[in-house]
Amino acid sequence: MIKVLIVDDSALVRKLFGRVLSDEPDIEVAFARDGVEALERLSSFRPDVVTLDVHMPEMDGLTCLDRIMVERPCPVLMVSSLTAEGADATLEALRLGAVDFVPKPEGAVSLRIDAFAPQLLQKVRASANTKVKASRRLRERVQHRIGGGAPLQGALARSAITSPPIVRAAGIGLVLVGASTGGPPALEALLSPLPASFPWPILVAQHMPRAFTGALARRLDGICAIRVTEAVHPALLESGCAYIGRGDADLIVSKRAGGLAAMCAPAHAGYPWRPSVDRLVKSAMEHLPPSQIIGILMTGMGDDGAKAMMQLHALGGKTIAEAEETAVVWGMPGELARAGGAGWILPLHEITEKLRKLAPADASDS
Repeated sequence: MIKVLIVDDSALVRKLFGRVLSDEPDIEVAFARDGVEALERLSSFRPDVVTLDVHMPEMDGLTCLDRIMVERPCPVLMVSSLTAEGADATLEALRLGAVDFVPKPEGAVSLRIDAFAPQLLQKVRASANTKVKASRRLRERVQHRIGGGAPLQGALARSAITSPPIVRAAGIGLVLVGASTGGPPALEALLSPLPASFPWPILVAQHMPRAFTGALARRLDGICAIRVTEAVHPALLESGCAYIGRGDADLIVSKRAGGLAAMCAPAHAGYPWRPSVDRLVKSAMEHLPPSQIIGILMTGMGDDGAKAMMQLHALGGKTIAEAEETAVVWGMPGELARAGGAGWILPLHEITEKLRKLAPADASDS
């Protein structure tokens, strides 16, 4: 039995979410009207999953999440609006320890709940199977609050060092990264240690709605020495840069007059996830030999990316799967590992160092 605590200040939302979840024989539901009441229910109800609204009176969702992660860590699924403000708050929630989020139905919730229900059920069940590590969360809290020992942030990191000139990347190599559930904090851990001089462009397919990927790119750009942008328009690939695929579309590699480019492509019926990791990897292999491609498959539900990266590995490309011990959900990387398509299976904190060794400044060194 999965015990779910629904936390929302709207009585209608509590009723509708409760109806969707309680109709399932393996789910038990309890309710809280705000963050204060939610904290009171933690010890008595002992939920396996908490669905938590971002905006509430008395105690907002972020403050409540912060307390949950300290007082009784458990999987928290944020319920967020599809707005710029909602995207920023959701990304902060993921950094604080939420395992995933669902976008709140827009407009009249009661009219959209039937279409929303399958996504809510899928994410609640997936969240119930995730492992929340309190120790990792607490270390982040201490570092965040005291401000000591943290790396230089974004533009400051770039201005505090002598950055090499940006160079076109044609003929060098590409790093392709796929992630889904738990991806934003994992991407932060992967990209933030990289120096501004990192020689290979990085393309990222992170499963997210369109309203969230721009905010994710801005957030990563603010904490990384490399430049991070959302690939909205075709952009020639450059060293020292990462390109985040726009949500609800696909990110592909294309050839332009000046070299290889990152391009946003309309969604394709053959690829159910957005942006598709499989499609990204296949597009890169159309323009570069596999030996000049590094594929990294990180935390996420499903199997997106596993098939294409298995092919990349078989043809001589380098592939890394995040280890189960650090993945929020060992779905995508687990599929690659079980299929024998991972050249390395590494915990998250070791992937960046391996990446720096695999992507030399001169492709002939690899």
